[in-house]
Amino acid sequence: MAAEGVELLADLDRLAVLGFAEVLRHLPDLARLRREVRRFLVERDVDLLVPIDYPGFNLPLARFARRQGIRVLYYIAPQVWAWHESRARKLGEDADLVCVVLPFEEERLRRWDVRTRFVGHPLLDREESASQPGQALGEVPVLGIFPGSRRQEVQRLLPPFLEAGRLLAREIPNLDIQVARAQDLSPSVYVELGGIRLVEAEEASRAATAAITKSGTITLQLALEGVPMVVGYQVSPVTYAVARRVVRVDHISLVNLVAGREVVPEFVQGEVTPGALAAATASLLDRDSPGRREQLAGLLEVRARLGRPGAAARVAEECVRLLGDGI
Repeated sequence: MAAEGVELLADLDRLAVLGFAEVLRHLPDLARLRREVRRFLVERDVDLLVPIDYPGFNLPLARFARRQGIRVLYYIAPQVWAWHESRARKLGEDADLVCVVLPFEEERLRRWDVRTRFVGHPLLDREESASQPGQALGEVPVLGIFPGSRRQEVQRLLPPFLEAGRLLAREIPNLDIQVARAQDLSPSVYVELGGIRLVEAEEASRAATAAITKSGTITLQLALEGVPMVVGYQVSPVTYAVARRVVRVDHISLVNLVAGREVVPEFVQGEVTPGALAAATASLLDRDSPGRREQLAGLLEVRARLGRPGAAARVAEECVRLLGDGI
């Protein structure tokens, strides 16, 4: 956004906080930032607010905006269907429209009288997604490791992911292992790679024969690239204890949630061990294995369910409509 000339009130380092326990330490700064944004909305006479995901920060902001007579279009709906249904009621009260990017969200949110429109997933607008998934494989198998876009995720997930890669390299001597670097993280975050290459995430996703990845949007990106994967995720013990009480979904990866069944293997908390990850990934690196073929078929199913390209244009149309209604 900054590269496109958007005026930023805060950068990602101030906003990218992961987990319940971690958020507590940042509450004072987040409260100050929320006050800054509220002042901005009033002083700049804003007509339309477009909050994107991040419900803990954005839902109260949406309510404030509506009380000020500002239209609200919520894009990338907070995952209230997963763990906090009371927030769905707030969405219905405080958003003029919610543009959703996952096919099942529209039906679920409408149960709570939330005005929604499924616009398709923005990843389909990327140039790479125009090609058919399942790119041509090189002679050397490539393992992509995707430990996340937040510093906390990388610090927690990179060590077991890397060790799993090393275990696989003992069985596949010519295996090329590439660690995907998040654009907003310094290379210094990725320590002790031991000669393993650190590359941009885009390069890693295009080159990978198979992947070990965190959960999140990256799983959909890999699905669109036709890259079979194993998903692992860990959070702090406090965050996990809280999440177990409130999360109401059967899967942690968006690929499996979109498919409505397990397409990719998932490992959570103590299950995230190098041995388990390596064992689940080994067959995916074999281009002729039944397990690889089966998962690729499931990824094609997921791709079909994500809608058509043009999500950004459809959201822009709705923004124009809301602005016109407010004149």
